[in-house]
Amino acid sequence: MTGSTLDKDERIELLRQMVRIRRFEERCVQLYSAGSIRGFLHLYIGEEAVAAGVLAAIGPDDAVVSTYREHGHALARGLSMDALLSEMYGRATGCSRGHGGSMHLFDVERRFYGGNAIVGGGLPIAVGLALADAMRQRQIVTVCLFGDGAMAEGEFHECLNLAALWRLPVLFACENNQYAMGTALAREHAATDLALRASSYGMPAWPVDGMDALAVVDGARRAVESIRGGGGPCFLELRTYRFRAHSMYDADRYRDKAEIAGWQEHDPIPRLFAGLRASGELPEDGLDVLRADADAEVDAAIAAAENAPFEPVGELTRYVYTEQS
Repeated sequence: MTGSTLDKDERIELLRQMVRIRRFEERCVQLYSAGSIRGFLHLYIGEEAVAAGVLAAIGPDDAVVSTYREHGHALARGLSMDALLSEMYGRATGCSRGHGGSMHLFDVERRFYGGNAIVGGGLPIAVGLALADAMRQRQIVTVCLFGDGAMAEGEFHECLNLAALWRLPVLFACENNQYAMGTALAREHAATDLALRASSYGMPAWPVDGMDALAVVDGARRAVESIRGGGGPCFLELRTYRFRAHSMYDADRYRDKAEIAGWQEHDPIPRLFAGLRASGELPEDGLDVLRADADAEVDAAIAAAENAPFEPVGELTRYVYTEQS
């Protein structure tokens, strides 16, 4: 924790958010296995430091564009567990009125623009949002989260080029969890230093330990400060790891168990708690208390989702096109 720009309350809040995300997703595994929620389910377990850290560095007017592995992003952005679970249950009280499910979480009031099922599909959206803000001369930052697999897509290169050329206020936050579905980083990219590749587009780019929540916040704050000051886009390569398979459908036969166990030794939650415990900022049972609070929140969200109504059949085609005011 030495050298961090965060105060005690900010560090504890960072831990709280990571615990909330972890406990939410662990319950989602149970709900999915029981058939309570269906469709695709991409878990974020292991990567919590990225969501909690990056989104702690921005303000309420800034925009966030996410991926299909977005539960953690949504929770860290302020969407309620009720809204998320109701969406995953397909209920009308969900954040997308039950139409989108796990991969299409959305909340315009919080400027959370998805949730996107297409690999790299959020990149053009982020550039468009940032262009709109720049044209309006608003000091707003758009955070675009995406995985290492998106860097093999054509729109990645098009978007970084345009963002750098037009000096758009975008933070490109690459969650490098070492795998694009089942393909290891070195089997997909000839050059595996992703920050170095991004810097070729003429923007500041550097790697961050994505398993260290404090390092993530500090790196994101540095980038956001530069962007908001008119410095143009920045790129962060957040080196992290997902402890679970690509999705609940994935048998996860492409990774060695010893590799997974090695990364689990750097679990961001006990790592941050150990620092807070050593400094006397949290008691020995502090982590257990945070877990109990998160479990109670999840329990309440499950009850709300299970008792919420489905969207009326007559409303199912609503919002396909923009409604006239």
